[in-house]
Amino acid sequence: MNFVLLAANQQTPFSYFPVALQLIVAIGFVVVTIGASQLLGPKRRTEDKLINFESGIPSVGNARQPMAIKYFLVAILFVLFDVEVIFFYPYAVNFRELGQEGFMAVIMFVAFFLCGFIYIVKKGALNWED
Repeated sequence: MNFVLLAANQQTPFSYFPVALQLIVAIGFVVVTIGASQLLGPKRRTEDKLINFESGIPSVGNARQPMAIKYFLVAILFVLFDVEVIFFYPYAVNFRELGQEGFMAVIMFVAFFLCGFIYIVKKGALNWED
């Protein structure tokens, strides 16, 4: 009886057969699809199709024009504070198990980000009139 339970819990190479089969089917599907599109697809090689495509708009002027750093700064600040919200999800799911110690950790986390937000407001990072 114990041998049957022990054998059922053992990992053998055959236990990975479903994973290998799914991988083979997926790779086969990709190869067959790409091969069929190459064989069955139209082949019209015109001069317009063989030139490089660069968004369809002819370039005008110098590409190295100065751009306001405010756009990049706001994007980075958005990502920073957006990631902060992601860290609230595990706390919201487990807030009863974390208790008062978890609540204090979240308060400290919010306080650090609030200090950072006050710092960027005082530095004028969000002022667009400059």
